[in-house]
Amino acid sequence: MLSLVIFDCDGVLFDSWRANVAYYNAVLQELGQPPLDPEWSRRAHFMASSQLFDVLFASDLEQARRAREIARTVDYAPFYELMQPAPDLALLLGDLKGRYRLAMASNRGKTVPEIMHRFGLDAFLELAVGVLDVARPKPFPDMIEKCLVHFGVPAAETVYVGDAESDLAAARAAGVRFLAVGEQDWAPEGIRHLQQLPQRLREWAESE
Repeated sequence: MLSLVIFDCDGVLFDSWRANVAYYNAVLQELGQPPLDPEWSRRAHFMASSQLFDVLFASDLEQARRAREIARTVDYAPFYELMQPAPDLALLLGDLKGRYRLAMASNRGKTVPEIMHRFGLDAFLELAVGVLDVARPKPFPDMIEKCLVHFGVPAAETVYVGDAESDLAAARAAGVRFLAVGEQDWAPEGIRHLQQLPQRLREWAESE
């Protein structure tokens, strides 16, 4: 039986693609670089900022260092309004809270506490883990493993809900079940919309 549900943030709890791209483009503008093209905009949605800049400027380590430095100083506040919570998110989390322990594990860094507070997630999620809380970002399992230790829950009783192949890799490395959100043909199990999660969890419970 599942007892712990861990959510990714971007692409699962929020449609935050516009917010993230706008933030990264603000950093690049400060760096004197052109904005992200469509392919990099897509990839940026799944990466920690340090990962993005290390890959984007793989041939120029000084530029990567400067980009990370600028990213630490750019205020994310103007971009929160571009983040769209999943439809009826509070209702969904409230429904799940009575039956499961809930947490978030995200490749976000300094914005994790503010997202929890600004969008009222701290009323539902007992723990939020970001890249600043662990040694390695996803696809490494560190974030999920930190959640398991915090709750004292076995991996077999845990599901990670994500939207990226790096999420799947992290879940597999941590030994937890994985459920993809969206039209993800690479995932072994998935739902199209987050609103379908309670029903899928009930179906799993009934089949066990």
